[in-house]
Amino acid sequence: MIEALPFSIESFYKHISEKRLMAAKCDKCKSILIPPRPICPHCHSSELKWVQLKGLGKLQTFTIIHVAGQQFQAMIPYIVGIVKLHDGPRLPGILRDIKPEEVKVGMDLMVEFDTTLPSKWPIWPRYFFKPL
Repeated sequence: MIEALPFSIESFYKHISEKRLMAAKCDKCKSILIPPRPICPHCHSSELKWVQLKGLGKLQTFTIIHVAGQQFQAMIPYIVGIVKLHDGPRLPGILRDIKPEEVKVGMDLMVEFDTTLPSKWPIWPRYFFKPL
């Protein structure tokens, strides 16, 4: 049951493993918190509920990574961006299925899930963004 999970980063990645982009929504001020946390940073309420986000948004900014840690070597060069979700919040993530020279601020993106667990850090399931 969704409501039984605590509002934590571990619960966020549990939902990712189930291919669901979930956030905490404050009942008092209606803020959407992603990653979730147990207390709303805007109004300090602890009256929260889980909501599923659509996973659609626009790219606000990005960078292209050419030098990375060992666990990301096979991916370079790769793109990391900040996506403004249509549901409201911003979420960082790696962009897939697009060449670095084709990336543009303002492009429409959607969340994609990769639930195969890597053998090295980070061990959590992953989400990515890809062009619509």
